[in-house]
Amino acid sequence: MKKVAVENAVGLTLCHDITAMRDGFKGAAFRRGHVITEEDIPKLLDLGKRTVFIWEDNAGEIHEEDCARRMAAMAPVDGAHYEGPSEGKVLLLADRRGMFRVDTELLRQINTIGDITISTLPDHFPVEPGMRLASMRIVPLVTKEAQILQAEALCKERRLLNLLPYGHKKVGVIVTGSEIYTGRIQDKFEPVVRRKLAAYPSEIQGVTICDDDLDMIVSAAQTYLQAGADFLIFTGGMSVDPDDLTPTAIRRLGASIVSHGVPSQPGNMTLVAYLQDTPILGVPGAAISMPTTIFDVLLPQVFTGVKLTKDDLIRLGDGGLCQFCKSCHFPNCTFGRY
Repeated sequence: MKKVAVENAVGLTLCHDITAMRDGFKGAAFRRGHVITEEDIPKLLDLGKRTVFIWEDNAGEIHEEDCARRMAAMAPVDGAHYEGPSEGKVLLLADRRGMFRVDTELLRQINTIGDITISTLPDHFPVEPGMRLASMRIVPLVTKEAQILQAEALCKERRLLNLLPYGHKKVGVIVTGSEIYTGRIQDKFEPVVRRKLAAYPSEIQGVTICDDDLDMIVSAAQTYLQAGADFLIFTGGMSVDPDDLTPTAIRRLGASIVSHGVPSQPGNMTLVAYLQDTPILGVPGAAISMPTTIFDVLLPQVFTGVKLTKDDLIRLGDGGLCQFCKSCHFPNCTFGRY
């Protein structure tokens, strides 16, 4: 673009909106793409515009709205849609529930390209329909097209953004502990797990209370698996005491332990395992007494069907400390970002 005195701009094309604010009106007095006429000169001067920016042919530049459209096109997301451009930016909105994923390294690379700015929700964020997921724009009015071409090339190799839907799970729940099995104390985990699973497409096949007996715990789990369960949740016996049998029972099932213990509180002693593709969570007692624990953080990814890795769990350390707010704001808080 080129800066030109308004008197010399007749017949030239504006490359930006010109806003007017007077007599209660605020809006565009002249739109981008308007060809300036003699009659426009006094109006522009009345708006305080002694100069305007006009297009230069073959300058290799691209307007902010065209940049926004191309950035949206380079990062399509199933289950979400872009709105705009408006004021030079596009906005990505969720159309369905799911877990929002961001290739954070790719995002960093794109945001180092000169004038481009893309802001998003954090990676691994559970979202509801209508939520704002990302905003994209360039900082100046125009930029060199080479910058957009560079960003487009990066996005051809990797997906920048994704919204993973939740899949249906048949869940078997196993509660362990002699004090519960014998009726000395009442089980408090079942209402908690039912309430939390109600937020996802799930069918609870049953809740089995087991004594501190290894064979009984393993048998209960095998019964659910034979009945078609594709997600097992254990609670009780999750500490490192010698008589805590739940981790041993999970191993005896033939499951691979991803981690017993995560850098997150509450929920430090959480166990994550897989039996082939069946996720298994060992949930410590904090889930009963605390409104939000790492159990709430991991559930969304379990329902996407994407396996949790050791690296996922290690990254929970940054943001893994709950602040125990008087009113819980999860997931709109620092807890559980990974």
